[in-house]
Amino acid sequence: MEKKVRRPPRGTRKRDVPLTEAGIYAAALRLIDEDGVEALTMRKLATVLDANPMSLYHHVPNKEAVLRGVTRMVGAQFRTVRLEDAPWQERIRLLATDFRTLAHRHPELMAYSFSHQPDFIQADDPFWTALTAIVEAAGVPQSEVSEIAALMVAVVIGVLAAELNGSLHKWSTLKPPGFDDGEDGDGDADPDSADTSPEGPDQDHMFRLVMDTLITGLESRLTGDRDGRDAGL
Repeated sequence: MEKKVRRPPRGTRKRDVPLTEAGIYAAALRLIDEDGVEALTMRKLATVLDANPMSLYHHVPNKEAVLRGVTRMVGAQFRTVRLEDAPWQERIRLLATDFRTLAHRHPELMAYSFSHQPDFIQADDPFWTALTAIVEAAGVPQSEVSEIAALMVAVVIGVLAAELNGSLHKWSTLKPPGFDDGEDGDGDADPDSADTSPEGPDQDHMFRLVMDTLITGLESRLTGDRDGRDAGL
């Protein structure tokens, strides 16, 4: 009788392919997408990679380092806006929409990054590079570009975080005291209203409203600055 060869338990035998940081981050992202950041452990990651848990520490020191690496990897996937000839308003809408798409593609990771990684956006990130270029192209003085861009990022991330955790949906269904659905006439719904579907407010509409508000505010600021300079001539 042919003797059966016993294989070592999964996660303890030698891998045919060497571990790499990129491979570790890719496997971690799959786990996060499926089960959330809280479910990610070094042992579970080693099992998925079919590796000894201790071998992971030759590449990454701990779970937090893995999360930072995964965040950088996902951030590098961001699509840079290439509409240099388009109005800055259109470019910034597209940039924010692409960022939102990325957040919804990996909601568990991005929600964690928004709340636990204040430095997850770096100066050389494609998103930040594109945003500051657009803000400067809009006519913002170079000395204020970083401040204006930072405020825009804070608003957009706040909205996206509220989308991902469900807060935005809940808040937008709260009616003011004494609100009457039929007070504006015959009660017919506004086709552009954010609350026309039985599932609740249209979050795409609400995100466009956020961008409209940001853009209008920056346009007003730039117009005021120009008027002030003209008045001083």
